[in-house]
Amino acid sequence: MKYQHVLSYVARTLWAMDESKLDDLVSVLAFRAAGSVFTAEEIRARIGDPQPATSSTNGAVAIIPLRGVIAHRMGSMDESSGGMSAERFTGMIRQAAADASIGTIVIDCDSGGGTIPGLIEASDAVFEARDQKRVVAVANAWMASAAYWVCSQAHEIVAIPSALDRCIGSLGVFMVHLDLSEKLAKEGIKARIIRAGEHKAEGNLYEAPSDEFLADLKANAVAAKAHFVKHVARARGLTPTQVVAQYGDGRAFSAPEALKAGLIDRIGTMDDTLGRLAGRTARGRLKAEEGTDYRLPHVYAPIDGHCACDRSALDAIHRAGEIELPPAAINAALDDEVRRRRRLL
Repeated sequence: MKYQHVLSYVARTLWAMDESKLDDLVSVLAFRAAGSVFTAEEIRARIGDPQPATSSTNGAVAIIPLRGVIAHRMGSMDESSGGMSAERFTGMIRQAAADASIGTIVIDCDSGGGTIPGLIEASDAVFEARDQKRVVAVANAWMASAAYWVCSQAHEIVAIPSALDRCIGSLGVFMVHLDLSEKLAKEGIKARIIRAGEHKAEGNLYEAPSDEFLADLKANAVAAKAHFVKHVARARGLTPTQVVAQYGDGRAFSAPEALKAGLIDRIGTMDDTLGRLAGRTARGRLKAEEGTDYRLPHVYAPIDGHCACDRSALDAIHRAGEIELPPAAINAALDDEVRRRRRLL
């Protein structure tokens, strides 16, 4: 039952997360709390597995991963969620922003969101990095709730063409409160809470919650959402009222819908984006080098007439081996495609 405390944590936490992803997380933790075990392959299939990256620092574009469940310091949730620590992500952004050899930061995002703690610091770090670098976030493919909160602070947001599963946006906050009192009563179990302090342990799982307690939870959620909306408005050049009205107020969008609503700025693949940002002076092909540590950013930049990147960068742009990269043709085609899509929408 060592995962029982983690399940309790999920039930007591404010989430900025797409509810479909939280359902997956809760089901995994409930399964573990019951004493059952998923294999590593089953966990990756249900929640996702972060891809590796390397800490190479000799290029112009740093690619920083933001994948899986986002939570402050992660702790015991790290192994089962395949997620990202908000604190670690903030550190990577600040390190890249301070690195004089890096001109552009690309956030490679595939996350349905996470918890509230750490998000203000992470989003502020991305927004502040804009004063020093070009910052681009790529929805590859999920960029929902907490992930959108953080990535919205970039200069530009790109979504891959196959982000069609309403996986962008979901601006809002919610909480799951578990009330086991009726279930325990049916089983003849009565839990007694001995408290010193009127409100102590009022969020426990064994008593029906009071109206006052539920109202307090709602107030916390409303306050967290206000921070969320304020940060998005700041970075996207809108008022908070406009963000709520135009960005779905909790609804998620596909890439074409997100482009029409203004949540993203263009639709393009990762290699489109890298070619546009780092490949302008490149000639020839992408060269691969090995790299393994997914917790660190990796770098992609023109070197000696070529663009060099590690193996994980090739994974991120859905290629194996080497690919041709004519920058001028990519940029022209991409711009034409964006204009065409906007006319159709």
